[in-house]
Amino acid sequence: MASMQKRTIAEPYRIKVVEPLRMTTREYREERIREAGYNTFLLRSEDVYIDLLTDSGTSAMSDNQWAGMMLGDEAYAGSRNFYHLEAAVQEIYGFRYVVPTHQGRAAEHITSQLRIKRGQYVPMNMYFTTTREHVERAGGIFYDCIIDEAHDPQNPHPFKGNVDLAKLDHLVQEKGRDQIAYLSIAPCVNMAGGQPFSMANLREVAAWADRHGIPIIFDATRAVENAYFIQQREPGYEGKPVREILREMMSYGEGCTMSSKKDNLVNIGGFIATNNEQFFTRAKEMVVVFEGLHTYGGLAGRDMEAIARGIYEMVDDLYIASRVRQVEYLGGRLREGGVPIVEPVGGHAVFVDAKRFLPHVPQEEFPAQALAAALYVDSGVRGMERGIVSAGRDPATGEHRRPNLELVRLTVPRRVYTNLHMDVVAESCAALYADRESIRGLKMVYEPPELRFFQARFEPIVP
Repeated sequence: MASMQKRTIAEPYRIKVVEPLRMTTREYREERIREAGYNTFLLRSEDVYIDLLTDSGTSAMSDNQWAGMMLGDEAYAGSRNFYHLEAAVQEIYGFRYVVPTHQGRAAEHITSQLRIKRGQYVPMNMYFTTTREHVERAGGIFYDCIIDEAHDPQNPHPFKGNVDLAKLDHLVQEKGRDQIAYLSIAPCVNMAGGQPFSMANLREVAAWADRHGIPIIFDATRAVENAYFIQQREPGYEGKPVREILREMMSYGEGCTMSSKKDNLVNIGGFIATNNEQFFTRAKEMVVVFEGLHTYGGLAGRDMEAIARGIYEMVDDLYIASRVRQVEYLGGRLREGGVPIVEPVGGHAVFVDAKRFLPHVPQEEFPAQALAAALYVDSGVRGMERGIVSAGRDPATGEHRRPNLELVRLTVPRRVYTNLHMDVVAESCAALYADRESIRGLKMVYEPPELRFFQARFEPIVP
């Protein structure tokens, strides 16, 4: 009898509603990318065939979530849906206090403003764009404490999101404990290629933080994917439910910021969660100023209900295994086509290594941006740049930050596409790789002062 381990495992759901996709010609796409300034963020959704720009807010909600949307209590104060959300966070994440926000950036803003004194450092296991922006707006200084392996796209380390304790020790010795506001720890580090940390490393970090009296605040956006990788890769966690692993992970922190548009399977929303009552009280006061009352935080009651139900759905082992396996499937197809990617494949996206893909395009000519534009022209697939454009400029020198990783992120939305869509993406990337010498660099012709990757515009460099 054939082993069940080798048989195909299908998605643990069936499709109930479909949205037609629009296919366009190459000539049409060439005109659209010119109009968009060769920035995939500036394309119109209707002109995109397969949209892998982000997994943020692009999930397909379940029938149970849609049913919950019809039960929205839109009272200004004390909506029953808030209490459903609060109970879900308490049960699944383990934090006592919850403040809803309209999305993750609001949670980052409030946390940064309340926790950072000007000149303090915030160590992170690699930066994320909006997180660092809010830290710097509050007068803080980003400090990268991720292990060195994370900066090498070919390194096979299974937990490249791990924190380097020696780097934390160096920061304390050089700046002093009082100059550290908190540790910002992200599961499945986005800018490193969706790379997880191990539970063993997290325990060591938590012990270090406890010795120094420094709180850990998770950016919990993709914590369930990290829990899945721990289940699959870390000794002692084989067979343990993802739900239990997530709860243990969160137990090592004082709280978290959350963009519910990822793990929680909704199109809008977020929250702050914490066990610190004093911080909770101050966050409630600030959310009223910037978002709305502390029992809705800029969200409709129906949206809070969808988040609450999504929190329970996200920790289903069959669902999360299917979600990550689809990303791994795309990574495997890209490998078959010879396309250089970040290894190991991460939890939410496959990251194409633009430095190895386009070695003839220097970093100052934005190779990842050029490759993302070329991919759209070839097939209508929209990815995004994660390299020198996303890194921005050093506020002290005004010079481009030059990250080691120059990547195109192909982000897979949850419960949206089939593996045939992944085949289309992989075949397009392979075709471009075979003809890579024809792809030229870009010059930036418009640059916003902050988070430039969203709105910058480019033109091709003509030899």
